[in-house]
Amino acid sequence: MNSDLAVTADETRAKTRATARCEAPHADINRREFLRQSASVGAGLALTAASASAVASSDDPLPMRVLGKTNEKVTILGLGTAPVGEGPVGVQEAIKIFGEVIDRGVNYVDTARGYGNAEEALGYLLPKRRDRLFVVTKTWTDSAAEAEKSLSESLRRLKIDHVDLCHIHHIGGKDINKVLAKDGVFDYLLKQKEVGKIRFLGLSGHARPPRFVQMLETDQIDVVMCVMNYADRNIYGFEHKVLPECRKRNVGVAAMKVYAGIKGGFPNHRRGHVGCATEPSRLPQALAYALDLEGVSVAVVGPYTLEQAVQNVEFARAYSPLSTEDRASLLAYGQQLAPKLGPRYGPLS
Repeated sequence: MNSDLAVTADETRAKTRATARCEAPHADINRREFLRQSASVGAGLALTAASASAVASSDDPLPMRVLGKTNEKVTILGLGTAPVGEGPVGVQEAIKIFGEVIDRGVNYVDTARGYGNAEEALGYLLPKRRDRLFVVTKTWTDSAAEAEKSLSESLRRLKIDHVDLCHIHHIGGKDINKVLAKDGVFDYLLKQKEVGKIRFLGLSGHARPPRFVQMLETDQIDVVMCVMNYADRNIYGFEHKVLPECRKRNVGVAAMKVYAGIKGGFPNHRRGHVGCATEPSRLPQALAYALDLEGVSVAVVGPYTLEQAVQNVEFARAYSPLSTEDRASLLAYGQQLAPKLGPRYGPLS
């Protein structure tokens, strides 16, 4: 994974995924088959969902935290929109799922131009709820010209005049010199902060933690979203390499892939039926691990189904820090799981 050939292949795959997310059909399996195959997973999750509901009433407000130097209060659970946006469900089902999560109190909404029809679906929901939501989108490019096209299209589809946060996405796969060039995405987004199209500038990605640190050294980054979970701490180690830099600079932090992602990684992103890398009984603990990390304000989780979406909200509502025993058990499980997962999101450095 660390050879020049592997790096080139990884970045080519990342670009291919970005294109596919915009152009490919919504599904490689139809919705009926997806729901049928998901039923066994849902059954396994029912007990953990029920236990979470027993701890916290569905009427209780979701806990909130301050997102670093943005000073914005966000719910500890964020709505990730990639799995639903990329299929297999259509726009109407996406509206239903996203609307349910928002109406249950989640105020952090994470999306991207590359997430299929996610922004289109959100466009039916955001205008009437805009004042109580923290809306996040992303741009995949290192070019100012391409970033302008991406952001303009995002705002058009979302039917809003600004986003709260725009990430430079896949930062680990970019040439930082191009990102920081006069015609690069970094300067473009800083100018968009000045004119009010975005309020805050962020970084997001899955690989190469050192490139996050390099960008943080500009002292212009407001928020970082990266992979942080009980298993990938042994692989990518964002908790040890990036999180301390964020704390030092009071940069807001969103944890993603808190359930260690879908089995098989990116190739299975549209195959929700294959299941999560984390066994169902450990999902609440996995969420708690991420939220227990000092400096993390929100865990962004993307559901595939309405059932999963509601379950995530209940897990967040019932969140409490891990006990010493539970943390030790989860970390031991993560050490065993990590070699099986490997560096599936790209190079380590």
